[in-house]
Formats: sequence, C-alpha cells, structure tokens
Amino acid sequence: MDLPELILTSDLARLGQDARGLARKAKSGQLRRIRQGVYVRAQDWEALTPWDQYPLLIRAAATTLKSRTVFCRQSSAVLWDLPVLGVQHRVHACTSDAGGGRSRAGVRRHFVDLDSARIEERHGLLVTGRARTALDLAAFESFEQGVTVFDHVLRTQPGALAPLSKADLDAGVDGHYTAAAARRIRAALEFADPASGSPGESVSRAMMHRLGFRVPVLQVEIRDGHGLVAFTDFDWPEDRLCGEFDGLVKYRNPEYLRGRTPAQALTDEKRREDRIRATGRRVVRWTWSELSSPARFAAFLAEAGVPRATLRSCRR
Repeated sequence: MDLPELILTSDLARLGQDARGLARKAKSGQLRRIRQGVYVRAQDWEALTPWDQYPLLIRAAATTLKSRTVFCRQSSAVLWDLPVLGVQHRVHACTSDAGGGRSRAGVRRHFVDLDSARIEERHGLLVTGRARTALDLAAFESFEQGVTVFDHVLRTQPGALAPLSKADLDAGVDGHYTAAAARRIRAALEFADPASGSPGESVSRAMMHRLGFRVPVLQVEIRDGHGLVAFTDFDWPEDRLCGEFDGLVKYRNPEYLRGRTPAQALTDEKRREDRIRATGRRVVRWTWSELSSPARFAAFLAEAGVPRATLRSCRR
C-alpha cells in the first residue's frame, strides 16, 4: 500500500520545532490537513482517488489515537483489499464498551468482543479477521455490499489470498450477530457466486435480484464458426440476451490492455460484440452510471428487455 507521507505536528513538537508553520502552509494551500495534527502535501492528496484517500485517513487515525486500535468494517475491509461500495470518510474501529456506536474525531466505534474475535495485522495495523470483516459488511451494510464482498472472498484470484468457502463464512455467524443480522448475512451468502468477475458485476447481479429481474447465468462461453468468441458477464439463454458491465477503468488497466492503446482495446471490444450479435444474441451494456440508483437501473433493465423473475425473493 503505497501512500503519501504523513506530516505530524507531534513529530515537530518532539524536535522542539514550532508546528504552527504547518497550519500556515495549509492555509496557503501547500498542505492539506486530513485530521487534527496530521497533514499531507496538497498535491499528493489531490492526486489520489477518493478510494485511495480513505486508507490514508485510516493511517492518520492510527497515528493520533492514544491506544493501539483495532479497525473494523469498511476500514478493515480496505486494509484487506476487499471491495467497499461508496466513498468512505469515517474511520471504523472496535470498542469493548457494550454501548458502542459512539463517534468522535472522525472515528466511529463499534462494540466487538475482542476476546472471541480473531484479530490480525494488515499493513502494520490491527484489524478484524478477513472472514469477520466480510460478515460485518453483509450484516450491517446493503445486500449489494454483502454480495460483492462474498463474491470476492469466494473467488480464486492469481496473486491474492486463498479463497474462503461458504461453509467457512457461515460458521462465523452464530453467536456473533442478532437474528436479523444473521438473516441478512445468509441471504447475501446464499446468493453469492465466485464466478462474478468484478465488483460492478456483483452489484449489478444483486440489484437485479432485489428489483425482481431474472438472475442471469454468469460467464457463459459463446462460440461461432471461427471458435471462441467470448465469455459474457451475464447471459439469459432463453431470451438470447447477453449483458456486459463496463467499468471503463479496464481501458486504462495495463493487465487488460496487454500492450494495446485504449483506442485499440475499444475497437477490439466492438469487434467482439459484433461477433456475439452475429450469433443471434442481443447485447446490452451498462456502467456505474446506470447503477447509481435502483430506480434508474430498473428502468434501464426494463427498456433493454431483461426478463422479470417469476418469483420475487430476498428483497430488503
């Protein structure tokens, strides 16, 4: 995790230097104060995406809290490299106070029985274990977030941590969550599918399910007279319909480009789609923009002719 250097007023104080100069530099725009007593160079901060700024906020909190802290929920998830939906601003940490729920100085505290919880270290910071972190997101966040994190940890990925199993995850539910939270976890866990290829695909599938559309088959192989055409993100075989989530970032990702320019990659994608259509299938594509609200995505899917489910289930 390559993050910009933090500049601490406490470091200057230890050296007998006047820390007021940092405030002046922040006022002039040279520095950005991201937490009381913690600064970072403004140009470094502005160069980070919102999801890359969040780990820096976690590290800033860790440097200023009086006792060594165990981070949880979204904060632990980021340190485990788990997909977290939305833009995060608040740091989440554990407390042994059964009251929990308190927020102070940008840190939200949640009660966790630290004697029974598995605590591990990631990037030099203490966090709840990977399985517990995934379960917490499913318990306390949206159905889409639960499905996304479960799809991720169930999937085998080159160079990543070993996948967890549904049995591993289910074993961590009883005794740690309320009955309502356990139902939310198990609904997301039952629906989870390691064949999902990205967070965008996971959110799409989970939202389809919530909205009452028929759940597609994932990663379907399509061939024509010349051989393999593609593995589609989503497929509704009976309707001869394919769905593709386009995160757009792939056109800037070296692993996807494989030496091509973004323009060449876009041209190759168009040819691939033309070959899919030539097999008699329709192809519908969407981006994060269509996923920005359930109503917008529902209207998009309906207009595209995505079939409705015959039975509606698991709606929150």
